Amino acid sequence: MIVRISGEGQYRLPDADAERLNDLDNRAVAAVEAGDHGGFADLWGQMLALVEADGDAIADDELVVSDVILPPRDVSFAEAAAEFTGDGLIPD
Repeated sequence: MIVRISGEGQYRLPDADAERLNDLDNRAVAAVEAGDHGGFADLWGQMLALVEADGDAIADDELVVSDVILPPRDVSFAEAAAEFTGDGLIPD
């Protein structure tokens, strides 16, 4: 799975982590829907950490289509409320 963090770059995430990222995404949607700012912030941090820790950075000069595009690292809760809806960023 190719994951882009908006404004930063792309990562090649092992298939084994795709389910874990999807789970975090679904939980982030639930936190946003519940108005849980702290819960969302924690889950958002876990999503970013997973991509950075387990993903391999893709060189800037390599052109690869992203499977998932995550919002910028500094996404606000209001912005997240517009993006983390329904199936989330990663459709089930």
